Amino acid sequence: MKSRFSKLGVKQALAQSSIFAILLALTISAQALEVKGVKIDETAQVGSSTLVLNGAGLRTKMMFKVYAGALYLPQKQSDANAVINDHGNKRISMHFLRDVSSEQLLDGMNEGFADNNTQAEMTSIDAQMKIFQKMMVSAKEVKEGDVILLDCTTAGTQVSLNGRLLGKIDGELFNQALLRVWLGDHAVDTSLKKSLLGQ
Repeated sequence: MKSRFSKLGVKQALAQSSIFAILLALTISAQALEVKGVKIDETAQVGSSTLVLNGAGLRTKMMFKVYAGALYLPQKQSDANAVINDHGNKRISMHFLRDVSSEQLLDGMNEGFADNNTQAEMTSIDAQMKIFQKMMVSAKEVKEGDVILLDCTTAGTQVSLNGRLLGKIDGELFNQALLRVWLGDHAVDTSLKKSLLGQ
């Protein structure tokens, strides 16, 4: 009889530990998919591709929380150069936590491009940069709660604000230059870079 109860006790303990492990995993998962109150989707649809969340984090500037950023890829990847040079579809999402003027947004993007691309690389995408800058200006002001999506495909880059298409930019070179803003050697936010790469 004692042996039977001992076995039951072991089984109950194992069951409880299993339940605890599941709850812990769910808690960790929930925390990983939320950044400063912003719920980050686990997947994203870009073209015909269903992408998975590679990583998400907070973009800060001078102690201000600017946006929650997320990177979506065909499969998980922790190497920045591998992400930049991969030909598969990708998405960068920016969930804004404060109001940002088009000038502030454009200045930040221009700085990110210049810091992470050589002069030759910038020259090669000069025409695309002008189109991109016009898109940023057309956004006028990004409000708290707004979402900008940057979808990169082999055909080019599609930019949208709150589901409204701002425009498309042809060329894969621009995709790579854009990704370097967050993943380059001098990324706009090193902490965010690590988060996007799941590090």
